[in-house]
Amino acid sequence: MWIVKLGGSLNTNPLLPAWLSLLADCGGGRVIVVCGGGAFGDAVRQAQSHWRFNDLNAHNMAILAMAQTAYLMHGLNPALQLVRTKTDIRRVLHKGQTALWLPFELQRERGTAQTNWDVTSDSIALELAQRLNAERLVVVKSCEIDPRLSLAQLTEAGIVDRSFGGLSEGAAFPIDVVRHDELERIRGLLLGGVRFVEN
Repeated sequence: MWIVKLGGSLNTNPLLPAWLSLLADCGGGRVIVVCGGGAFGDAVRQAQSHWRFNDLNAHNMAILAMAQTAYLMHGLNPALQLVRTKTDIRRVLHKGQTALWLPFELQRERGTAQTNWDVTSDSIALELAQRLNAERLVVVKSCEIDPRLSLAQLTEAGIVDRSFGGLSEGAAFPIDVVRHDELERIRGLLLGGVRFVEN
């Protein structure tokens, strides 16, 4: 199975419907979509900056921002199937459909090392890929990406969040950080692969 993380910056990108169609049409049975928070997440940052509340509450609000984006994407393409749990994911993939993750399970009652802005939807997608033993992680960004840069360098450049580089060390699957206009590249990779098979 693949994890495809669509950056929140795509929420207003004209190519977003094409990405959703690609993942629904070619990702059935193998793809789980993880959404960035986009403007919903930016609103959390602004509120925290204004009111100075703690990172735990900001984290829980940011998880809801990711969920809002998921609902937005489902509204644009209802063929994507909303899921909350590992059981939901497996059920949807077995039906040959594409899963669209609602990350409510990541809300917390107490702060941890991950309930801060060093860990955003980039690292959350990476950790989901690790938990599910994914075969590939694709992170789609709206900004320019130098293909010569390593994941550590992309982290240093702020293309991915501050925890991503460290978390990606030793990953058992390829990680692709791609531009928003690389649909055909991802289409080719998807069409060249195999569908989800239960172990």
